[in-house]
Amino acid sequence: MFPRFLRLLVVGAAILAVTGCAQTTQSGAVGVDRQQTLLVSSKDVDQAAAQQYAKTIGEAQKKGLLDRDPAQVERVRTISNRLIAQTGVFRQDARSWKWETHVITSKELNAWCMPGGKMAVYTGLIDQLKLSDDELAAIMGHEIAHALREHGRERVSQQLATGLAVGVASAVLGLGQGGTQLADMVAQVTFTLPNSRLHEQEADRIGVELAARAGYDPRAAVNVWKKMSQAGGGTPPEILSTHPSPASRIKDLEVYSERVMPLYQAARRGG
Repeated sequence: MFPRFLRLLVVGAAILAVTGCAQTTQSGAVGVDRQQTLLVSSKDVDQAAAQQYAKTIGEAQKKGLLDRDPAQVERVRTISNRLIAQTGVFRQDARSWKWETHVITSKELNAWCMPGGKMAVYTGLIDQLKLSDDELAAIMGHEIAHALREHGRERVSQQLATGLAVGVASAVLGLGQGGTQLADMVAQVTFTLPNSRLHEQEADRIGVELAARAGYDPRAAVNVWKKMSQAGGGTPPEILSTHPSPASRIKDLEVYSERVMPLYQAARRGG
């Protein structure tokens, strides 16, 4: 008989062959259209994300760092709700996600959206960069785009496919305690590991379309990424710990923000 590890690899390879690739979103006006390898179910990843989110939010609450400024929280949630209302353009099921948005008091320049629509924005990002609503919408649209494209699920699947996540393989195959390990992996891809160049580019492009459709000027994305690339001197903020260079990122955003300008103009006219 095969040792367990070899059985995992063989069955994992079989899953990969059977599952193949999937498309998680509609392409939208920005034309994001790429097949993704997804070996872990959305349900499992979303449950793991909800578990990790509850832990993170609970810790912030215990420290008195959660949603301290009601006006700021209302502002962030108003923007997030307008963006969320547009997510059906990319995937209809996103309308029924259990979206949550919180503001965490921290000097860190960061924001994130976990699988399933669990979001947090850090006060350092808003206060230190003095973000306008359009700029904040650009950031939040970018983070929402990661969730819509299921980049977290894709990255966990990539680790599984390359044999780096035997614990998750055990969970998928019913061989052990996978839930906690999967939650830990979701936390890792949310808080620790940088997104790939491709994932960041997709999130940038979808993000400007979400912002435009919600009535926020998509060109603000260019300005906000310039601000963030300049923040902290030679040390980029955590939210920028990704592969694309600021120059190439800004150039791409300039192209795609102009592409969705008609959507923004229509939204402003109420059309």
